Amino acid sequence: MSNVIDIVKRCLSFEDEQEWFDFKDNWYELDEIGQYISALSNAAAMAGEPFGYLIWGIQNETHELTDSSFKYKRDVKNEPVEHYLARNVSPAIYFSFDEEVIGGKRIVVLRIPAARIVPTEFKGIRYIRVGSSKENIKKHPEREAALFRVLNYGLPSLLNTEARFNDLSFDQLFLYFDIKGIKLNKKTFKKNLELLTADGKYNLLAQLLSDNPRIPIRFALFAGTDKTSTMYAVREFGDMCLLLALDKVIDYGDTLNVPQADERGRKVERKEVMLFHPQAFKEAVINAFQHNLWVSGTAPMFTAYQDRIEITSIGTLPPHQTKQGFYAGVSIPVNDKLTEIFVQLHISEKSGRGVPRIVGEYGESAFGFSDNAITVTIPYNRLNLELFPQVTPQVTPQVTPQDSCEGQGDAIEDKIVAYCREARSVQEILVYCGLKDRKNLMGYIRRLLEQGRIARTIPDKPNSRNQKYITIK
Repeated sequence: MSNVIDIVKRCLSFEDEQEWFDFKDNWYELDEIGQYISALSNAAAMAGEPFGYLIWGIQNETHELTDSSFKYKRDVKNEPVEHYLARNVSPAIYFSFDEEVIGGKRIVVLRIPAARIVPTEFKGIRYIRVGSSKENIKKHPEREAALFRVLNYGLPSLLNTEARFNDLSFDQLFLYFDIKGIKLNKKTFKKNLELLTADGKYNLLAQLLSDNPRIPIRFALFAGTDKTSTMYAVREFGDMCLLLALDKVIDYGDTLNVPQADERGRKVERKEVMLFHPQAFKEAVINAFQHNLWVSGTAPMFTAYQDRIEITSIGTLPPHQTKQGFYAGVSIPVNDKLTEIFVQLHISEKSGRGVPRIVGEYGESAFGFSDNAITVTIPYNRLNLELFPQVTPQVTPQVTPQDSCEGQGDAIEDKIVAYCREARSVQEILVYCGLKDRKNLMGYIRRLLEQGRIARTIPDKPNSRNQKYITIK
């Protein structure tokens, strides 16, 4: 991006100011501008951005355009401002001022190349951004060390980040490739898949593709609409090869995608409507695995509530990406080699259809962006919502004649739904309802499962001795 309009548009797409750009109104302190050149240049390198920006004419908090009167074409003691700044910035970088009238408001942009090889300094001092503050980097030795690592080795990635463990095995990886019809060579697969750092140690990609990456990947189920409600089930997928974990998460989502009988306007044939769009869910899961910022040490998060599934991947839009391009399906991989492997195994394509497919089904509002994560929300398509009443949780109910479910049909099922606000076993339901015939009770439970009114807490093992049932509202 080179012109002012594109730069401003991209920077305004972020809800909060990032460390590699700063908004000003008419502020002018010459030496501080020089310090900002140093700070934003170094911050851009840390963020993987080609440039940092100091922008006049935008209100910092409201992001409103303010029509700046800042003048950069001026002299300081008979020396042009740009010459003064360039003389005191080291090493020499080609920063430049530009301006544009946008919506009748004058905007000025100082474009600053990212630091390369060594940090950028002003008058012999190196600066860095800490949040929205400009600081002498000497006060932050850890950030200084991180900056030098980036300048020497590049941004942390799956390939240059050393694995936390050395005792890695790859039996599942070989099996997965074999199932896909691809034979891995045991002598060369580490080189071909780039599983080693420059000094011959396992990298983070190797750890992820090993038989036990030891990075928790969890799918949690909550009884309510937020995490303050009861969590009645959680599945762990971090103890297997990442490729296998991906398949398992998608399969687990399929077990939650209960088909619903659509009786509306029925004449002869009953239609089935899925709880959520399976392909949109699959695309969201694949994207979460493929574009997650694994170097952060955190895996994607999968959370099911009573009305939706949320899929959260760590990290933000990559450099050069815009929200407009993101929604349009312009794919800029976060993890290049992992993306290459996904394409080789036909897990994903390079067509960029994933995000547009989700947008087509649920709209752009399905995506939520924060400073450190992207969340996709897959809402449930509930039919006959009157079948899912709000009920008051039962607290250690006592079996009394009034509680008895002795009776037929809907009354018994409604009682089961009310009682299973918290996860209950068959025996608990049997005692609570005062029933004696376990077989009849299972008939009611099967109908409630088919209607989507209750769910198993261990859906992939229907006959588990630890099986319980929970109301889905």
